[in-house]
Amino acid sequence: MTTHKTSWLRRFRRSEDGSASIEFVLYFTVIFFVLAAAVEIAYMNLRHSMLERSVDLSVRDIRLSTGHIPDYAEVRDTICEEARIIDECADNLRLEMVQVDPRGFAGMPTGTDCSNAAEDPRPVRNFVHGQDNQLMLLRACMKFRPIFPTTGLGAELNLDDEGYAQLVVTSAFVQEPR
Repeated sequence: MTTHKTSWLRRFRRSEDGSASIEFVLYFTVIFFVLAAAVEIAYMNLRHSMLERSVDLSVRDIRLSTGHIPDYAEVRDTICEEARIIDECADNLRLEMVQVDPRGFAGMPTGTDCSNAAEDPRPVRNFVHGQDNQLMLLRACMKFRPIFPTTGLGAELNLDDEGYAQLVVTSAFVQEPR
């Protein structure tokens, strides 16, 4: 009986059946995490570039429109119209526009004011229309859900309680004379 067990153990130890499966499982896991991180960073980069482009286009419209002063909702809708790839843009975009002194530039407050669809609407933090020849700063903060929130890059993002990460874009412009 013991010779039967020892011969079976010897055969099992010498057999190489299934060794490729173990290598596949180990390599596939690593490759999957790398691919998930690559997809996450590519889509996040695409969102950021579309948000930045749409903010630049809407800032150009604000700067060059000499008779019309758009309000918060118009600027938000213009940005969301241009950034078609961003999901639930109107619900997850928060804008802030302030006038700054070019000779004593202080910038904007460091804490970004973001909102998302899960939160109740709050009043706008600061959205001041500029006068002729004034330097203005516009900051857009966009909340988004990562594609893979628990793997790769998605796990390293600063997520809020609802699982949203944020993208921030800032643009400066001088209000043209009317």
